[in-house]
Amino acid sequence: MKSKEKSWVSNLLNWGRERQLSAHERLYCATIEIARRPDLFAKYGVSDDVDGRFDALALVVSMVMRRLKELGDDGRNLSQRLFDSMFADMDLSLREMGAGDLGVSKRVRVMAEAFMGRLDAYTKAIDSEDRVALAEALERNLLRGAASPDARQSGLVDYVLALAAAVEAADAQAMLDGELQLDSIKAPL
Repeated sequence: MKSKEKSWVSNLLNWGRERQLSAHERLYCATIEIARRPDLFAKYGVSDDVDGRFDALALVVSMVMRRLKELGDDGRNLSQRLFDSMFADMDLSLREMGAGDLGVSKRVRVMAEAFMGRLDAYTKAIDSEDRVALAEALERNLLRGAASPDARQSGLVDYVLALAAAVEAADAQAMLDGELQLDSIKAPL
């Protein structure tokens, strides 16, 4: 292969690697790991299906975006890139499940609007320390009105507040670098 062709192939192969190494992609991977913790589904009654997994991810990404917006321009930019990564992944996932081009764009738009509503509800409830509003938002969104235990009685509100506190306590520079390791933080997660 000629040098010019080798360079093109090398660039093509490294693009995916560079993309995965970016701070927002690493942060997105960390949020996925947290959102897939089994206790959220087994203990608190979140439905282990596409909708439930989306809502679990939306919850965790909301907590991370809430914190990033406190970290100046770099944090706000990273928050936007995290949002973009999440919805690029949603687009890809819908396509892999067989949705057509027209259907994907409409569904992703609806999902993005739903996410923004969840972000607003969770952020307002946590910022105002309103456990009732948080329980209502969780029951409406994360539990989707299922006949499951009250979010306060089941401990889900405490779980979410502990998650928010853990994200809040995470090292700011590490987050800006794309690292989010909540296991090292003392919180009942």
